[in-house]
Amino acid sequence: METPSGAHFYGLRPDGLLSSSASSPRSPSSSLSVPSGDHSLPKQPFVIGVTGGTASGKTTVCDMIIQQLHDHRVVLVNQDSFYRGLTAKELEDVHKYNFDHPDAFDTEQLLDCIHKLKSGQSVHVPIYDFKTHQRCSDSFRQVNASDVIILEGILVFHDQCVRDLMNMKIFVDADADVRLARRISRDTVERGRDIQSVLEQYAKFVKPAFDNFILPSKKFADVIIPRGGENHVAIDLIVQHIRTKLGQHDLCKIYPNVNVIHSTFQIRGMHTLIRDREISKHDFVFYSDRLIRLVVEHGLGYLPFLEKQVFTPTGSVYTGVEFCKKLCGVSIIRSGESMENALRACCKGIKIGKILIHRDGDNGKQLIYEKLPKDISERHVLLLDPVLATGNSANQAIELLIKKGVPESSIIFLNLISAPEGIQCVCNRFPSLKIVTSEIDAKLNEEFRVIPGLGEFGDRYFGTDDYFVPIE
Repeated sequence: METPSGAHFYGLRPDGLLSSSASSPRSPSSSLSVPSGDHSLPKQPFVIGVTGGTASGKTTVCDMIIQQLHDHRVVLVNQDSFYRGLTAKELEDVHKYNFDHPDAFDTEQLLDCIHKLKSGQSVHVPIYDFKTHQRCSDSFRQVNASDVIILEGILVFHDQCVRDLMNMKIFVDADADVRLARRISRDTVERGRDIQSVLEQYAKFVKPAFDNFILPSKKFADVIIPRGGENHVAIDLIVQHIRTKLGQHDLCKIYPNVNVIHSTFQIRGMHTLIRDREISKHDFVFYSDRLIRLVVEHGLGYLPFLEKQVFTPTGSVYTGVEFCKKLCGVSIIRSGESMENALRACCKGIKIGKILIHRDGDNGKQLIYEKLPKDISERHVLLLDPVLATGNSANQAIELLIKKGVPESSIIFLNLISAPEGIQCVCNRFPSLKIVTSEIDAKLNEEFRVIPGLGEFGDRYFGTDDYFVPIE
């Protein structure tokens, strides 16, 4: 297809941002056909921010997370290492210096450090001497690139640029009296201060800084841990969540065409519900539909869009995008049919084809029925199946679409959960196809079922299994 002079190539990323290769003014009536954006960037380390008031137990929480993630490479970066060295004038009245204010830290150097670690580089982290209030000039701590980076400090949530680097944000909460007692013990023993100076500093600087900077940052936390390191249940849940994300990251590094939607505790909660064998059919369908809608919305973000400008009611020009029109869905009968309503809700009047494949265990597979739009070769195809297990049925469906003239790169496979074996099977055979899923599970068992999985999705969704008690 010829592209007009000065044309811009746009793709709408799933986070809602536009990526472009150029820019030039367009008239409100114009639009350009453009390919989807580049989603093959390598996956980066999982960054966890841990904050809370002074002596709230942040370090203990970090240590417990590191201990439980012993089978992964984990590094801890302390914000305290990035204190600015005091000037001679500041040292003269060191008791008047506010160490709990954001200006006490070299945030630019901290950002540079995390950026380098995320890009796979080793860094030299400074060592700060709390007795001399200076950085050690002849020594540093070398930190190597790792799977997990834990950034800990009282003000790591204060700066948005720092927050934006985090995949998970944890706020460690503790009673103010407990924190003060711990602070007195730590500063007198480890930092050579007397009790009177510690109390004066707490009243003058520490408590106001907590009220003004630290406590307000609590709203940015993904999870709040009351009682700090004593809360083993909360830490166990966090570690389990991190392990899941790390497994997904490892697979996504190998197959950059695999895209897992950003996990939140809301999404994790819905997965917990639909995986529960005791859930009612009504609730199973309700929460499955919610998750399917998220997957469909995310998948649509990988389609090409048209640049378009329109006039707003104020008479101003708004530069935006127009949805891809050459699109259709194809459901793999019958579980895939559960995803059709969400697709129709997102794409008004969309055509949906059907493919029925008989499968028996891991080997037997036979195409029974197919009904597809006649012009499917000209369309982008959203292939629908909620569970990617062995990948054999998916491969046969994809092969059929390609035989019908659909380019491999024009197929986006949408599912709720994927097994690593299924991802490997599909991606090795069709490396240009995109897979969008909400979670990658651990494995397949000897019966080729996804573990931990959610059972026979079609039976549970359409009510033809024995799990549910009928609702009157």
